[in-house]
Amino acid sequence: MNLYLRLLILFIKSRWKPRLGLMDESILKFYVLPNDLDINMHMNNGRFNSIMDLGRVDIMLRTGLLQMVYKKKWFGVVGSIHTRFKRPLKLFQAYKLHSQIIYWDDKWTWVEHKMYSQGKLVSSALVQTLIRRKGENVSTPELLKLMGFDHQSPAITNEIKHLERFEPLE
Repeated sequence: MNLYLRLLILFIKSRWKPRLGLMDESILKFYVLPNDLDINMHMNNGRFNSIMDLGRVDIMLRTGLLQMVYKKKWFGVVGSIHTRFKRPLKLFQAYKLHSQIIYWDDKWTWVEHKMYSQGKLVSSALVQTLIRRKGENVSTPELLKLMGFDHQSPAITNEIKHLERFEPLE
C-alpha cells in the first residue's frame, strides 16, 4: 500500500512540476518508512528498486510519455536492473532519488538512478527498459518521433557495454 500512496502523491505533485526534456534529471525526495525496512532495520534491497520505479514514472509523466503510452494501450517493460548498494538507509532517513535517461539504441532505453542521503551516494542502478505494444516492441526512434524529441543518444558508457553482454532473454 505504501508505494500506491507514494505513486498517488507523485501523480498529484507532477501537475505542478515543470515538464522534463528527454535527458533532464528527475529528483524526488522520500523518507524511509517502517514498511520499507527489512529484518536488519534498514531499507530492504527490493524496496530500492521499487522506489526507482517511481523515478521512471516521474520521467514518463513529465516528458508526456506516460500519457501517450496509456492512450495507445502500450506498456513499459524492464529488461534488466543492475543495482549497487553503498550505504544503508535507516528508519525515517531522508533521501533523494535522481533519475535520468542516459543512453538508448533502437530497442532499449537505459535509465540511471542514484540515491543520495546527507550528500552521500547510497545506491545506484542502471535499468534497461523498452515500450511494448501488442505482440512487438516499439522502437526508440518511433517513440522519440511521436514525443517530438529530435535527439541523438549520448555515447554508450563502458558499464552499459559490459551489461549488454548479458542480453535479456526474449
